[in-house]
Amino acid sequence: MTAPDVKPWLFIIQPYPGESLSHFLGRFRRANHLSPAGLGNLAGIGAVVARWERFHFNPRPSQEELEAVASVVEVDAQRLAEMLPPAGVGIQHEPIRLCGACYAETPCHQIKWQFKETGGCDRHNLRLLSKCPKCEARFKIPALWEFKVCQRCTTPFAEMAAYQKVAT
Repeated sequence: MTAPDVKPWLFIIQPYPGESLSHFLGRFRRANHLSPAGLGNLAGIGAVVARWERFHFNPRPSQEELEAVASVVEVDAQRLAEMLPPAGVGIQHEPIRLCGACYAETPCHQIKWQFKETGGCDRHNLRLLSKCPKCEARFKIPALWEFKVCQRCTTPFAEMAAYQKVAT
């Protein structure tokens, strides 16, 4: 007797406007109890997902890779491409940056916070945080932001806006 070929049943997660690919993939993986390698295997692209979650986009994800992931997460490949930095825009891998005011409005990491040219939040006119203002721990990659708090002292990201300085 052979085992039936059963397609995995997955919970579908909708992306937030401006959300980074790292944050989206982490949310999708947690909802479906997948590792980065597990998601890569389902998509047939291997271990590249772990690199993307750390903002390592060199080489840039190909259209075929985005389409493969799109078929698993059920989000259009073009929408996934919007979660990447635009062509020619430099990305900062570390430190991970955050605007607490934006996070309070929409609980997600925004890709624009990691652009090299971004120094502050253009919406709230605040400097971005690169570490927790209470315990000074650097932020983990957004794919790991499961509880929406600093992983060391549990200060909620949404409350960190009170510690942000006005951008000059």
